[in-house]
Amino acid sequence: MEKKSKKGKRPLIEVNREFCKGCGICVAFCPKGVLELDDHEKAEVKHLEECNACMLCELRCPDMAVEVKTG
Repeated sequence: MEKKSKKGKRPLIEVNREFCKGCGICVAFCPKGVLELDDHEKAEVKHLEECNACMLCELRCPDMAVEVKTG
């Protein structure tokens, strides 16, 4: 069964790698473990199927490098 956000749409997470400085805040705040830091210390989506679109990653990113889309 496909997981959907609280708004009923499947979420999509986009990480702007140019803006991401690899601080790991988005990774730390994600309650579902959707994001991880890659070999270049940049955030990347690893487990999108677990995302519930709580948007904590987007809200906490100090560089506005993370965007959660639910539409």
